[in-house]
Amino acid sequence: MREGQAQVIHRLDYQAPAFWIATVDLTFDLDPAKTLITAKHAVKRNPAQAHGPLVLLGEELTPLRVLIDGEPVSFRQEGHELIIEAPDRDFELTLRNTCAPEKNTALSGLYTSGGSFFTQCEAEGFRRITYFLDRPDVMAVYTVTLRADKAKYPILLANGNLLEQGDLDGGKHFAKWHDPFPKPSYLFAVVAGDLVAREQRITTRSGKEHLLQVFVRRGDLDKTEHAMNSLIASIIWDEARFNLPLDLERFMVVGVSDFNMGAMENKGLNIFNTSALLASPATATDADFQRIEAIVAHEYFHNWTGNRVTCRDWFQLSLKEGLTVFRDREFSMDMAGSDSARAVQRIQQVRNLRAIQFPEDAGSMAHSVRPDSYTEINNFYTATVYEKGAEVVGMYQTLLGREGFAKGMALYFQRHDGQAVTCDDFAAAMADANPDSPLSTRLEQFKRWYSQPGTPHISARGEYDAAAHRYTLVLSQRNGKATEPQLIPVRMGLVGHEGQALPLQLEGDIEARGTETVLLLEKAEQTFTFINVLVDPTPSLLRGFSAPVLLEDGLSDPELLTLLRFDSDAFNRWEASQRLGLKRILRAVQGGHALQLDHAYLEAMRAVLRHPQLDAAFKAEALRLPDAAYIAEQLEVVDPQAIHASVEAAWDQLAQALRGDWEWAFEAHQVKGGYRPVAEDAGRRALANLALAMLVRESTRTGEPVWPGRAYQQVKDANNMTERFGALAALVNAHAGLADAALSHFHQQFAHEALVVDKWFMLQARAPERDGKVFERAKKLLQHPGFTLKNPNRARSLLVQLCNMNPGAFHRADAGGYVLWAEQVAAMDAINPQLAARLARAMDRWTTLAEPYRGAAQVALQRLAERSSLSNDVREIVTKALEGASK
Repeated sequence: MREGQAQVIHRLDYQAPAFWIATVDLTFDLDPAKTLITAKHAVKRNPAQAHGPLVLLGEELTPLRVLIDGEPVSFRQEGHELIIEAPDRDFELTLRNTCAPEKNTALSGLYTSGGSFFTQCEAEGFRRITYFLDRPDVMAVYTVTLRADKAKYPILLANGNLLEQGDLDGGKHFAKWHDPFPKPSYLFAVVAGDLVAREQRITTRSGKEHLLQVFVRRGDLDKTEHAMNSLIASIIWDEARFNLPLDLERFMVVGVSDFNMGAMENKGLNIFNTSALLASPATATDADFQRIEAIVAHEYFHNWTGNRVTCRDWFQLSLKEGLTVFRDREFSMDMAGSDSARAVQRIQQVRNLRAIQFPEDAGSMAHSVRPDSYTEINNFYTATVYEKGAEVVGMYQTLLGREGFAKGMALYFQRHDGQAVTCDDFAAAMADANPDSPLSTRLEQFKRWYSQPGTPHISARGEYDAAAHRYTLVLSQRNGKATEPQLIPVRMGLVGHEGQALPLQLEGDIEARGTETVLLLEKAEQTFTFINVLVDPTPSLLRGFSAPVLLEDGLSDPELLTLLRFDSDAFNRWEASQRLGLKRILRAVQGGHALQLDHAYLEAMRAVLRHPQLDAAFKAEALRLPDAAYIAEQLEVVDPQAIHASVEAAWDQLAQALRGDWEWAFEAHQVKGGYRPVAEDAGRRALANLALAMLVRESTRTGEPVWPGRAYQQVKDANNMTERFGALAALVNAHAGLADAALSHFHQQFAHEALVVDKWFMLQARAPERDGKVFERAKKLLQHPGFTLKNPNRARSLLVQLCNMNPGAFHRADAGGYVLWAEQVAAMDAINPQLAARLARAMDRWTTLAEPYRGAAQVALQRLAERSSLSNDVREIVTKALEGASK
């Protein structure tokens, strides 16, 4: 489907619908080629709106009949609208239409995958099933009857509770489902297919029994135990932490390999991408296990934050997504256990934010957490809405404390259960539940986080008066995309040169606040004076990354080394290691010379690696260099190849200088016994894999065969995917001589495991570029018999990884990367516009590129924009990217 002239939707234009739909009764006669849908709606006029026709939305549908109170009525179609003259009273509307699921390659609405039926209705997929008021503020109670061939589709699922099921004539059967909770159409779901289930009955704190089911295709049942355990843990946690119970008789999770998203929170019937659901030690890494736990939790937590209380309109998307990401983060940190494991979780969250959201904030698709306008809503399922939105929710908890935040959540549900509401409603509940908090008097300023795009920059400078024992800290904020100062909570402490945590007593305070406090930066510039500071301190600012900002504090290497050695905040210890590496890389890139790591830095990294008290997982994070995307964000003009060369040189020198230490780390952190996806073991494997990567890199440079040989043996013999894939990555990323043999062996062993083959493609697309070999290999992989654009996982594993995540391979002086990008965006757009739009985002920051990359990127964008057949999804992104050149 190619779309017409795109319409810009504005938040301030919101109006309630002219009609409400109270109940929906749907009957599906399922057939891959032509499914018949009969819909009966109880329609009520909205007395607050002017009278007029009923306008329903539908796409790729064939209307057959329209009845009002059982009598046929006339209707007309205008584009995607079905227009019906409706009486000035409540009435029953009956619609009959067909759709073609097997032709639905966009994977939005009702479609087929692997011989089964699935749905994806968020954001606007329900209109591809039947004509409807497809908007989130129209909430109805649904009853659904599914009819299908029993042999082909023995499992028939829909939202809610199962009312009845039975056999029909002609080898068919039916199932009738009822969801007692009003919901918007985007939460509707049906599934029909030949599936098997892992089942578990649980009794919740209220004493009610519930049936939990995880449905997958035959052959994958053994990979569902972790997902089931994660679901049970999520149910227990949400009831204990926020007093939010499971509210249906059953909760179902279904896995499908063709899915545009990670998962979808349809009420009581969550549909998951198999990559976010299936795991076994043989096929999934520690990162996969962790991701599955988080996503299962995320979708379950949506049952309240998104389903029971939903969005009034799509501009409020972060109301559910940002809040639920925050909740799944809190869950994951609680599940991690130790303080160190919690800190590693936070470090990984911030890495992701800086690698994806910060560039988005600075790029052509920059938007606020609550946007003011959009053309295609699918393009606003972004890191800003999700990750930055979660940071905003985290700042509520920082300002209110854990207990105050819980009070705000309780008031939010008390006020709004069963409603479609706004971000303002959430903010008001938080403030009203905590009338004595700093938030209550600064609420309007805090809400600028929702309305102002861009990443705030905080500058900090400190001065110590030894004679007066006073330390003066001046904080200032700026944001080129914002007009007014934001309320920024800065969690901080002061560290003595011998590592002591210093008492914090602000001028005017009667006594010290302890050794950590939260400063509220609410003006363009503020001064904070600490008294009774007995030694010259090093400031430890933004502890735990208390706000999503860029910090410029001008700390020297000795001060950063003090924080790295002594800071009681694990996040800021990690941050010190990152900044030490970042300073050296930036000096080389900006100076136009080859990077040479100094002795002090190398010794600091050696000290981290050998530190007897630091956890292995923390060491693995602290020893990683900053991501290329984050490095690029520090530069006004970006030379991707200069960044790539400096990062690779840094890795080479770390591998060479710490050779003996890496050998010790690899041997000392082997995990004995069977595989367990627990934080302690995962940390040991992470550090051992990093050490192996360094050893293979150094051995490849010197031509020594021992470590590449050991890595190849580990590829063949490891008893879990984390170690097997870590060894394969070590060979591929080092361009070792055994890499091709290892890749061949790995593919042959796992050719029948689609998710593992995705890893195989991804690894080759993400490998550090060397002499154009990675790019050329990726081009050849497009012709591999196992590659297809029709499967989102497979397309992402190669093209999105190459173009969006591997700047060293993508940005080429000969423009080959941009030519490939434009070709593949166009090809993918003809199949799946949502997926194509994700790939198109590779050019968000093209205006910051140095020449010749900038000019070549502009040519590629212009050629793509000239295509008349682009979807609205892709056209919006390409148009905004080109508009960025004139700003």
